[in-house]
Amino acid sequence: MTIGASTSMEGKRSYCALPAQKRISLCGVRGRGYDLPPTRDARAQAQTGKRRVMAEEAAAVTRRRFLTLCVVLCALPGAVEVRARQRETRRPGRLVHRVDSNFVSVTIDASLAEDESFVRVLSSPKVRSLAKALAPAFVRFGGTRQDFMEFQPQAGGPGALPSSGQGGSGGRGSQPPLLTGRWEEQLMAGWREQQRRLAREDAGGRNRRVKFTESTLDELHAFANASGLDLVFGLNALLRTADNSWNASNARALLGYCEERRYRVSWELGNEPNSFEKKAGLRVSGEQLGRDFTRLREMMSESPWHRRARLYGPDVGQPKGRTPDLLDGFLRSGADAIDACTWHHYYVNGRDASLDDFLDPRVLDSLALKTKRVTEEVKRVSPGKPVWLGETSSAYGGGAAGLSDTFAAGFMWLDKLGVAAKGGVSVVMRQVLVGSGAYHLLDERLDPLPDFWLTLIHKRVVGRGVLSASAFSARTRSGRVRLYLHCAAAPRRGAVTLVAINLDERPADVGVPRRLASGDVDAFVLRSDRRGRAGLLSRRVTLNGVVVEMSGSTLPQLVGRRTPASGGLALPAYSLGFFVFTDARRRACAE
Repeated sequence: MTIGASTSMEGKRSYCALPAQKRISLCGVRGRGYDLPPTRDARAQAQTGKRRVMAEEAAAVTRRRFLTLCVVLCALPGAVEVRARQRETRRPGRLVHRVDSNFVSVTIDASLAEDESFVRVLSSPKVRSLAKALAPAFVRFGGTRQDFMEFQPQAGGPGALPSSGQGGSGGRGSQPPLLTGRWEEQLMAGWREQQRRLAREDAGGRNRRVKFTESTLDELHAFANASGLDLVFGLNALLRTADNSWNASNARALLGYCEERRYRVSWELGNEPNSFEKKAGLRVSGEQLGRDFTRLREMMSESPWHRRARLYGPDVGQPKGRTPDLLDGFLRSGADAIDACTWHHYYVNGRDASLDDFLDPRVLDSLALKTKRVTEEVKRVSPGKPVWLGETSSAYGGGAAGLSDTFAAGFMWLDKLGVAAKGGVSVVMRQVLVGSGAYHLLDERLDPLPDFWLTLIHKRVVGRGVLSASAFSARTRSGRVRLYLHCAAAPRRGAVTLVAINLDERPADVGVPRRLASGDVDAFVLRSDRRGRAGLLSRRVTLNGVVVEMSGSTLPQLVGRRTPASGGLALPAYSLGFFVFTDARRRACAE
């Protein structure tokens, strides 16, 4: 198209009707906004460098168009969220942590050995079968009473039950026989009375000094060995010398017996040293405690058998009062002696806890802050040292009767596992598998309680990789639905598992990222066998609507319900869910 040199108004209008880039390129003038048609001289000058100018102008136009497009897109409502969501659909959750293969572990309270005859419960075939279902895991023997127990070697065990092959250990180092039939019933009847006596002692703040023999070690080792668990034994740290250092002589005898019997054991020293002054009138500084652990590590190193054994500690309480200073002093003097740093956590006081506490998001949120404080302290003083929750449950003081042993306890327990894993904790030890208190996993008849089934399903479908769950969304009141994303447990290579908790009385829907919505999901939804708030106090649990219970000594098949993920995930009121996306193909979960 040719533009004439006329300066009439008609010429101006026809020129100005051209697109801006053509006006600019024909004038040879860039970026000034001229609207007059070019003169003859100007046209001649422009013709000289026409190719160069046109190339420059084309590049400039391309840049302006690109920048304009970016501004428009970024100004659109939700553009940032859309882009983030698209990234998440390509990668369903970044890897934030990898937990230990024994992440969910259990404890046996040391109170079980206050009368050694009750340690025989660990020879029950039912207890061993249920414990084996939770493997791999650590089983920690410890608690408040470990610091009042002394090893007293003797030729034979106490043999509290009749010696008909169902009684005591049968002699130094012998393998305990299985506990069956009426002997198991007799033992558990006696244990119920023993629990009442222990509760009275706890209420009065009294702790008796207890002697235990080889029988306790034999029972513990046989139980752990038969169940496929790794035994961790808590030593007494309140045996002190005149200068307030640890007296290691009793521990040396105990380690000597384990070496003689070839028992593989890991060790701890002391339970909640921040409370030593309260329970024993003795104050031990963090620096001194670190030196005590160093002494124990040196003693272990002297033995070819114990040289490679693990040592964990210091099993401090929650980070409040003098505990942070104690932990800091311990790490500075004793971090090199331990293989993992352990601390304890409980949400509430079991003596005055309510159902509202178990459903309160603010109560659950408190763990994240405390976990962060402990992990940051360990990272600052001893970078790379694993952090464990070495003892934990819902409520301290033995648990909350009528709550810690019901379906309601599952909200605290499952949320704790999610928060701990996300916060960098590598192992969580549940207080207790069996023993005193109301927070046990097995009841007085040695039958599984709701938290046992919850733990078992977690073991079966949740793997070691901890992922960001930000791509998932829940449409409900703030904080009432809680979501955690993990790699799925083996053998599901590349699969991911969403853990979902609905604290609300109303159902909730969980949105699934587009990348995962095209496949199916295996749903494991746990609810009380009774509906409504009152049903949360039940000791029976349903999986996808079917009551979960043992058939004799046989565990039930725990199978998920296959459903399309495209419509989102339905989370009933007051429910706990595991959703396994088998087709996620997450690279971090393919190991």
